[in-house]
Amino acid sequence: MRRALAVAAGCHDSADVPVGAVVYAPDGTELAIGRNEREATGDPTAHAEILALRAAAARWGEWRLEGCTIVVTLEPCTMCAGAIVLARIGTVVFGAWEPKTGAAGSLWDVLRDRRLNHRPEVYSGVLADESATLLRTFFDRRPGPAAG
Repeated sequence: MRRALAVAAGCHDSADVPVGAVVYAPDGTELAIGRNEREATGDPTAHAEILALRAAAARWGEWRLEGCTIVVTLEPCTMCAGAIVLARIGTVVFGAWEPKTGAAGSLWDVLRDRRLNHRPEVYSGVLADESATLLRTFFDRRPGPAAG
């Protein structure tokens, strides 16, 4: 998780919400990283998890990332949870909970939905305070709506 937090911290000079993701091979080798780039790229799908999964699949040589682990600083949304399931990721580790859009237990639980053909192991709340602090700091720095 500390590596994912460092990746997320790399967003500090951008308008993107600081979320970081790291994909590890079954042997623990780092395959890929991703950080939010929606604002930087204008791509609504440029979430940290999606970018990390794409890069990991390219490096791994196939889309099935069986036995791999994704570590992300924020609970995945429905899009990212769906992509994680489709990629056949074996384990998901996340930090802060996301009560507005979370799909790993907060609002939905896509990752453990028994109707799907694949369900990764999920470990939640890992370094949650550190992950939440990074997000809170980002949002505290953003200018509020204009008065008027």
